[in-house]
Amino acid sequence: MPSEPTREERPASPPAPAGWRGLVLRALLWTFGLVAAGLVSIVIVGGVALAVAYPNLPDISELSDYRPKLPLRVYSSDGVLIGEFGEERRSLTPIAQIPKVMKDAVLAIEDARFYSHGGVDYRGLVRAAVANLGRVKSQGASTITMQVARNVYLSSEKTFTRKLYEVLLTFKLEHLLTKDQILEIYMNQIFLGNRAYGFAAAAETYFGKPMKDLTIAEAAMLAGLPKSPSGNNPLTNPTRARTRQQYIIERMEENGFITHEEAEAARKQELKFRSATGNARVHAEYIAETVRQLVFAQYGDEAYTRGLNVYTTINATRQETAYKSLRAGIMNYERRQIYRGPEQFVDLPDSDKEAEDDIDDALTEHPDNGDVMSAVVLEASPKKILAERQNGERVEITGQGLKPAQSGLSEKAPPKIKIRRGAVIRVVKTPKGDWEITQLPEVEGAFVALDPRDGAIQALVGGFDFNKNKFNHVMQAWRQPGSSFKPFIYSAALEKGFTPSTVVNDAPLFFDAGITGGQPWEPKNYDGKFEGAMPLHKALAKSKNMVSIRVLQAVGTQNAQDWITRFGFDAEKHPPYLTMALGAGSVTPMQMATAYSVFANGGYRVNPWLISKITDQRGKVVVESQPPLPNEAVRAIDARNAFVMSRLLQEVAREGTAARAQATLKRVDLYGKTGTTNDSIDTWFAGYQPTLMAVVWMGYDTPRSLGDRETGGGLSLPVWINFMETALKGVPVMEPSAPEGVVNVGGEWYFDEYAPGRGVSSLGMSAPAQDNGSGAPSPGAPGVPYDKSLMNSDGLPPNRPAPAPSDERRSILDLFRN
Repeated sequence: MPSEPTREERPASPPAPAGWRGLVLRALLWTFGLVAAGLVSIVIVGGVALAVAYPNLPDISELSDYRPKLPLRVYSSDGVLIGEFGEERRSLTPIAQIPKVMKDAVLAIEDARFYSHGGVDYRGLVRAAVANLGRVKSQGASTITMQVARNVYLSSEKTFTRKLYEVLLTFKLEHLLTKDQILEIYMNQIFLGNRAYGFAAAAETYFGKPMKDLTIAEAAMLAGLPKSPSGNNPLTNPTRARTRQQYIIERMEENGFITHEEAEAARKQELKFRSATGNARVHAEYIAETVRQLVFAQYGDEAYTRGLNVYTTINATRQETAYKSLRAGIMNYERRQIYRGPEQFVDLPDSDKEAEDDIDDALTEHPDNGDVMSAVVLEASPKKILAERQNGERVEITGQGLKPAQSGLSEKAPPKIKIRRGAVIRVVKTPKGDWEITQLPEVEGAFVALDPRDGAIQALVGGFDFNKNKFNHVMQAWRQPGSSFKPFIYSAALEKGFTPSTVVNDAPLFFDAGITGGQPWEPKNYDGKFEGAMPLHKALAKSKNMVSIRVLQAVGTQNAQDWITRFGFDAEKHPPYLTMALGAGSVTPMQMATAYSVFANGGYRVNPWLISKITDQRGKVVVESQPPLPNEAVRAIDARNAFVMSRLLQEVAREGTAARAQATLKRVDLYGKTGTTNDSIDTWFAGYQPTLMAVVWMGYDTPRSLGDRETGGGLSLPVWINFMETALKGVPVMEPSAPEGVVNVGGEWYFDEYAPGRGVSSLGMSAPAQDNGSGAPSPGAPGVPYDKSLMNSDGLPPNRPAPAPSDERRSILDLFRN
């Protein structure tokens, strides 16, 4: 066989054809050309897009003076937030005032390189675009600047067009604003759930504290909200929120914002959140609504967006005390009422576990009303109720706690009243910590307190609960004042010559149809008793109706109607009839507070005022008001009249129908008058200390009796006492000094001209009766203003010797006859 040729002997491969080499080269050139053309096309298209899009970008120059929509905020005089109105909760906080811990937490999770990049994270942008093309969820690559562009000017839709505008706006923002300005806008603008916009508002919303007081753990929790305000909400999704928080703490440590030790402490901190449905720290809803109406009338819709801060005269402590005192008084009354039955009945499955959803739905429909909480009954018997509250809390009611609803636990209880499984009831916690069944009250109340020296409103509660009834009873409820109106009739009488020692008869009266022009009228005293002749000061202390009517007879109804207008009352709401003596006209609690202030401040008329100043979002004062100090131009009554009336009202609070006031508060500088209308439809107490005036009213919106035994002293006075007990702590005891024109004789104060031994006045009234030692008033004192019903045919007390007639005595008799 022939041998194989060696490598050297093998013929060489033929050379590659020249055409192949050219094809490869041409392919490469075409590829390069296509890429280049594509790039050029992209540049051209991009340029065209920029040329078209850039002019259409919104003008962002206004961001250099960032002014977001800011709500109307209402504050107490001591700076406590008591109300907020607007679609967005936001507090504009300059970057310099945002704490470092909050900025670090946000940067760590949102944009750690914020201060070093040019506004766009290109790698993240490509990743987001690919994710969008693949129709999968984006992993998120927006920088803080891009988020500002989107949140302020653009929608959140995921399209290339919107993304292009976002990038262009980002460049524009980075060119126009500093990094600090951009971060400031972001920290104030971003939505964080629960109507909170910006981290300052979120700090208050979730933790009930200012942003400057946030801890690392709290700041990390808030920093987790921008990505998903609802999904990472610590109030509604605590598990997911905590997972996000822990990751942010880790990122803060990785970026060197906090130390390892700080990170460990933050991870372990137990956070305390403000309740999602929690009430404001100070219950001043009626005040806040009043302010809202006043500001809206001035500024219109701008009131809710321009960030106005309204500072009121309200004292936060006194306001909260007033709120609690009135609610306690109303609930104490409610305990004595017949149980009206559960609010609803729910068909619950036999298994408590299966019933959870039904219970939650029922409690949602019947939310807690402050300390009057809702619950669904699981078991009920005459000796025990087991009920469930929100979050699965079990409530067991036994013993005295069942007493208010005994009628609903009886075997014979009607179906609508009977408490059984599925019944929605109300419960409260007693001071001892036990549970007690109750019900939402139907009765209403009102409380207002002001400084009688200048009219500044210190506290105002317009009803039991603003959410239940927005009608402001302090300013809108026209009710009969009853006996609390008597001091104004007595004040008129002082000007007609009456003195605290003037004797008037507490004896029956009857007016037939010929006198009344209508139905016969036979007024009664509240207790149905008549005590005969008594001095004026004692009659007011005991609130004797017969004496008040006789005093009004002497004064004259037209004179009295004219006189009461000095105190701010409307004449047309107090017709000039004798029933005016018993408070049959119409007043509001605010009118009563203003009127009694005249006695408290020495005779001056003050107008109640509420708003002290209004500032804009930067703290610049735009409105400031100061009330005029009392002067002779606003004098309503003479100083001596106010002084003597205070002495009479002091006796009411010391040993009269309001004796509980001084006995409980242990101070002598308390003055006031109870009031109860016919059939106990309205109950009042109006009282003051020289620096603080307060009025309490209770009654039904649709007038009906509160109960035969209910009085102003039993219902309204305790509310006043509870308030004053706190409000007057640290306030020194002070009593007004005697003004000119009054003298003290035998421990009693008199106008100079009507003092014993000073003769008669021009009106025919003179000195008071003197005690002759028998305990009965003596007719021997000249000009004694006896009521004719106390006198015999000669005009003298029965079984008394007749002194010689005198002109001054005739004038007095004529006055009473007329």
